[in-house]
Amino acid sequence: MTQTYDGGELLIDALTDLGVDVVFSSPGSEWAPAWEAFARRQEAGESAPRYLDLTHETVAVGMATGYGLVTRRVQAVLLHAAPGLLQGSMAVHGALLAGVGMVVASSESTTYGDGPGQDPGGQWYRNLSIVGGTHHVAQPFTKWSNQAASVSTLYELVKRSGELADRQPTGPVYLNVPLEVLLEPAEKPVRKDVVLRGRRMSVPDDIAAVAALLAAAERPIIIVETAGREPGGFEALRALAEDLGIGVIEPQSAVCANLPKTSSIHLGSELDPHVDEADLILLINCRAPYYPPSRKPAKAKTVVIDEIPQRPHVVYQVLNADHYLEGALPETLEQLRQATLERADDSAIAARRGIAVAAHDAWQAQTDAAEQRAASATGAIDPVALGVALRDIARAEQAVIVDETITHARVVQRHVGWDRPDSYFYVQGGLGQGIAVALGVKLAVQDGFVILTIGDGAFLYNPIVQSLLASRDIGLPLLIVIFNNKKYLSMKMNHLRFYPEGSAVQTQNHLGVDLSTQPELSAFAAPFDMFHAAVDDPAALASVLADATAAVKGGTTAVVNVAVSR
Repeated sequence: MTQTYDGGELLIDALTDLGVDVVFSSPGSEWAPAWEAFARRQEAGESAPRYLDLTHETVAVGMATGYGLVTRRVQAVLLHAAPGLLQGSMAVHGALLAGVGMVVASSESTTYGDGPGQDPGGQWYRNLSIVGGTHHVAQPFTKWSNQAASVSTLYELVKRSGELADRQPTGPVYLNVPLEVLLEPAEKPVRKDVVLRGRRMSVPDDIAAVAALLAAAERPIIIVETAGREPGGFEALRALAEDLGIGVIEPQSAVCANLPKTSSIHLGSELDPHVDEADLILLINCRAPYYPPSRKPAKAKTVVIDEIPQRPHVVYQVLNADHYLEGALPETLEQLRQATLERADDSAIAARRGIAVAAHDAWQAQTDAAEQRAASATGAIDPVALGVALRDIARAEQAVIVDETITHARVVQRHVGWDRPDSYFYVQGGLGQGIAVALGVKLAVQDGFVILTIGDGAFLYNPIVQSLLASRDIGLPLLIVIFNNKKYLSMKMNHLRFYPEGSAVQTQNHLGVDLSTQPELSAFAAPFDMFHAAVDDPAALASVLADATAAVKGGTTAVVNVAVSR
């Protein structure tokens, strides 16, 4: 058999050299050259990334996002032409917000059957072409978008795409690889593994200036959103905060685990009790600390610590900074910790630690009281009680929580919580990706236990059938728990905010809210022979969740539909 080395081979070589170990695809007809390259490698016993066929674009991109959140490596996603790109665009945008580096590729035709070489097929001429090319479609929701116009540049462009995706701010890039480029014969490239990105360091004078402020501060606080996304960020933040006696707030906008909820200096998620009393605020990987953005601390100076503080994909960003430290996060936090300890008085650190511990204890007392009220509530299941039950499971199984709730997000963050790095991820960029992101997380943690918390409205936005199919076929069991109040409660809350005495309130006619006609959501798992249960009795909740947990540990996804009281 004569083997032709072509663009498909170049693509797989480049992804391999980027360190990609899984290629996620919701396939289209342009990827035959890539499939042939994979098949040839499998036949020859050569190493190559694992290839996963997924039956929906959101599943492919969402799984790549979840896998990237845990592994922190560049991912690869193959979609189909402009339609597949558009179908997956929400999830690509979610990866941009989550800061997951990935190379997303799809195709167009450049000859439409009128050029030399193999016939691309009439579908490109009739249905799949888009004016300006697919790379123009991807530009608004990726950090970089381009076309590989020649097989001669394909290998280096794919590698450059991955390198760009992995640089701060990390995120998805898009590469349009025309079918004719994939089919064109090519010479084998001179291959070289991609070098890891360098680390930026803040200059000593900048560190010293902030350390002096921090040593003198009596009531400093930290507000943090995504420090835990950086390798070593969770540990570096904890060391800085606990050693220097600084209270830490993880606002609702926090999208990952940054500090154990059990830490004695964790102040919860609410800013108002602390911001105006603070004399120094450290914004650590915090892109949007206040709402409205014009809200300013009453007297505190603000230090922004972030490798890329001004995020280019954020339209309007107000940080009110007095100082910036823009080095790599773990190194910067460690430098600041050591420099402050050299300057600070032990009694001063003890005094402000006492303030933080007292605030934490007050927050914990409020949390405990809410959980006691929920435990004694009669009737339907209180969502706080569900959160406590899931916390028990999460701690026992050392689980990772993936959260796609809206009105119950505060419940999940406060009452399920987290205690270690990479144990909580919030799905970003629009509802409908949660199952896929959780599947990607499960693929990364392998034998680890993964819980997806999700609202009934969010669940219905997901490609449920395709996601459960991937769970079964790839062997990725999840515990999916639906907080079901049979309504889009967030829609109603906003309506009430804008029109508290409007016609909808007077007539109880709240449009865009009702989900009472939904089918039994757990039954979607039945055709896949997965565990499924619905529960509305508080007395039955623990046993149902125990059975579901056992099913997941036995290797099958479990979907538990919990009717909550609010």
